[in-house]
Amino acid sequence: MTDARSSQDRLLATLAERLGERHVRTDPAGLAPHLVETRGLYRGHALAVVAPGTTEEVAFTVRACAEARVPVVAQGGNTGLVGGGVPFGGIVLSLNRLTRLRAIDPLGASMTVEAGMILADVQAAAAEAGMLFPLSWAAEGTARIGGGLATNAGGLAVLAYGNARDLVLGLEVVLADGRVWNGLKALRKNNAGYDLKHLFIGSEGTLGIITAATLKLFPKPVSRCVGFVGLPSARAALALFERLRRAADRGLTAFEYIPRFGLEIVLKHGIDVRPPLSGTHAACALVELSSPRPGADTRAEMEELLAEAMEAALVEDAVIGGSAAQDAALWRLRELLPEVQKAEGGSIKHDVSLPLSRLADFLEEASAACEAEMPGLRPCPFGHFGDGNIHFNLTQPVGMEKAAFLSEWGRFNAIVHGIVERMDGSIAAEHGIGLIKRDELARTADPVGLDLMRRLKGTLDPHDLLNPGKVVALSDDPPSALPV
Repeated sequence: MTDARSSQDRLLATLAERLGERHVRTDPAGLAPHLVETRGLYRGHALAVVAPGTTEEVAFTVRACAEARVPVVAQGGNTGLVGGGVPFGGIVLSLNRLTRLRAIDPLGASMTVEAGMILADVQAAAAEAGMLFPLSWAAEGTARIGGGLATNAGGLAVLAYGNARDLVLGLEVVLADGRVWNGLKALRKNNAGYDLKHLFIGSEGTLGIITAATLKLFPKPVSRCVGFVGLPSARAALALFERLRRAADRGLTAFEYIPRFGLEIVLKHGIDVRPPLSGTHAACALVELSSPRPGADTRAEMEELLAEAMEAALVEDAVIGGSAAQDAALWRLRELLPEVQKAEGGSIKHDVSLPLSRLADFLEEASAACEAEMPGLRPCPFGHFGDGNIHFNLTQPVGMEKAAFLSEWGRFNAIVHGIVERMDGSIAAEHGIGLIKRDELARTADPVGLDLMRRLKGTLDPHDLLNPGKVVALSDDPPSALPV
């Protein structure tokens, strides 16, 4: 038996003794769900999946792995889209047993939760206290709050409430050497030194492992209305957004863009969906108004605003939900988009953000450039128009082999990301960097900024044991990062 193997066996025995054997899985059935990411683009390997039940047990596990020089990849719901949670050796540290609601304070508008709590459960706990936790995205029924914070997730409510980063008052973090930083104070003002929480939010588990968070809460809306509108162009969508934002301000809680092709495939492949509008339109938008004010009538407000937009020739047709069920049916047309694309074959995806003033230019230029590069290719750009985030997805030409199309990932990355850079956008809007965009980050980032990132990684994790090879590459990390 080699020294390395003997050391690993001792580590696993130590962890099993502290956590219990059933929380240290080395069998294929226990490992399998943790070795592949949501889209199946990467498949990894690991010594074990370890599931601590407390922050103290997380700290013990990380400290033991640090002493043995064994890498640790933290995982929550494993719903990521950039390969950031896939292990390539070492152990997977599952946070799914850390599910306690530690505290909730409606007066202070805050709650403290553990990192393994499912996002939908966080929302439900806030609602039970008469409050709103607004972070929301499609996988909220399985995604864990810790993963959302580790990736600085965006989602459907950024327009009114901000990204995950904007919703955090404090964190508890286990560092690479096993020490625990307790920064959970529920304070709105705290200038006592550097604001350390922002180092760990969005770091994808490469600088520390988030074990708990103190989150901001908001008044629960008492009136909500959803509209679905047909538009003549993306430029009309931007003009409509500007008009609604000026009129409704923070009451405009969602503005989602759906291209004609996107709605067509939702209606083609979605179950129990029906056309929301008569006729066809170059683009559509899902609009949501909400208000916590007693007596607010968001439906009347929506009717007035859309009628004015029709008179201005910005909107061609519109439907307004008349009940919670109808609102949910309209939202479902947007939420199904990522799933139904699979039925059309391969999809090359780009999670990008642009200044709003360049968004229509980007859609026109990027679509034309990609279609010229591969005739028959079908762009499907959709997403959070109001905050500048577009999922610029490219669907393969009809009849083309999926593998052949996906092999062109790098070529289309260069085209799309090149346009994004030229328009002062970002190649990573809300999904993170992970593995799939690591080398693109190195190519496009400001050199000084990239150097600072590497120095932070080297300082907080000097042995490169926390999720190694993700976000930024150190000298001994292999070149990455396109899926195979």
